[in-house]
Amino acid sequence: MAGHVRSTRLGYLLASGAAAMWALNGSLARFLLDDGVGALRLAQLRSALSWVLLVGFLAVARPALLRVERRDIPRLAFLGIAGLALVHATYFFAIDRLEIGVALTIQYLGPLLILLWLRLAHGRRLARGLWGAAALSLAGCFLVVRAYDVGALDWLGLAAAFGAAVTFAVYLVASERAGRRFAPVTTLAWAFGFATLFWAVAQPLWSFPYDRLGSARNLALALGVVVVGTLLPFVAMVAAVRHIPASRAAVVATLEPVLAAVFAWAIHGESLAPVQIVGGLLVVAAVVWIQLQRVIGEEESAPEHASRRRRRALVVRA
Repeated sequence: MAGHVRSTRLGYLLASGAAAMWALNGSLARFLLDDGVGALRLAQLRSALSWVLLVGFLAVARPALLRVERRDIPRLAFLGIAGLALVHATYFFAIDRLEIGVALTIQYLGPLLILLWLRLAHGRRLARGLWGAAALSLAGCFLVVRAYDVGALDWLGLAAAFGAAVTFAVYLVASERAGRRFAPVTTLAWAFGFATLFWAVAQPLWSFPYDRLGSARNLALALGVVVVGTLLPFVAMVAAVRHIPASRAAVVATLEPVLAAVFAWAIHGESLAPVQIVGGLLVVAAVVWIQLQRVIGEEESAPEHASRRRRRALVVRA
């Protein structure tokens, strides 16, 4: 899969689409949360049904895309557990102990964490504009979610929120690496499978509150959360990081809280304060700024596994 044609425009479009669908997911999920479906159970439902739908489709249409080599299974398991299941678990734990705005802003430290990892751990020389766009997007998110109204801070909640930032960065970087070998649907079929296994151990399926999904309305909402809020945006983002570096996709993903506020205004009638509008404009400016910068391919990309680099070097020397 390494020979696919890269298109930065398509990458930015896919990342923006993923952010928009994740933002819409918040408004759809709110109806289910208000009807008594717990946040962690909703995360379990998202992973399990996404896996069933994706694997079922591929088994009929493209079974070859379900095949991976045994040596690739550990990295796909890491992506599914650390990059899918744990990002939801840490975020939901954080919002249970902190104001949602504080937790969401800390989670979107992810882009800065990716840049720091590339710079400090791997010595990559990154364009100054990347740092500026990441900082500007974080400032915009801070204003959109009004994180300055922190209330009483909880140290466990803060630890979970920083965990959400780390796992969000892990998801993007691991997806970028997997995209060099597999189609996006292959990556996610296995990742959702391992995330589903994680949730099945953490929360047994026989204790799931199935009665909360008994109405046609809630079933439709659950399907919307799974397809529109989970399956399609995750496929879009995994596809996006095959065209643009994870660091840039992460900055584009900060459109999510901005669009979430817009959807909440349109669907739930929640008003937008002037400071939120200013914050939204800052995030949009950051996304536009980063698209105006030329991609420096190898410098901005997540490093490959060391053993693969050694094998490639041997081939070059031979």
